[in-house]
Amino acid sequence: MFEGLVSGILGEVQGRNPMVAAALQVLQQNGGLQGLLQRAQSAGYGQEVQSWIGHGQNLPIDGSAITSVLGSGALAQIASQLGISQDQLAGGLAHALPQVVDKTTPDGVIPDNHDSLISQALAVLTGKPC
Repeated sequence: MFEGLVSGILGEVQGRNPMVAAALQVLQQNGGLQGLLQRAQSAGYGQEVQSWIGHGQNLPIDGSAITSVLGSGALAQIASQLGISQDQLAGGLAHALPQVVDKTTPDGVIPDNHDSLISQALAVLTGKPC
């Protein structure tokens, strides 16, 4: 499962590893998919995130929605680590996050070990041990 997860993420968004790592970091810092879904629902974007988890087409989201869901403080920290603006990060996450969520929920449900898989995939992508 883990190898398939990492291969799926890397294969789908090849060349965007910093954004994939940022998306995984966002998931990790926000309580995994359950936490992200709760935050998205509170901000009015629950339907979009639920579409990324479920089967079918992923609903789009834009950078301002990402900022609304995650908050500017969290985005500023990650943007600083990447050496890009907060707006660039939000736009990149608007593209990468739906794909990462989709690829980490291949059966249309959040796997029981999702948090562990996110941590392991992030470690592989960043070259840091779990």
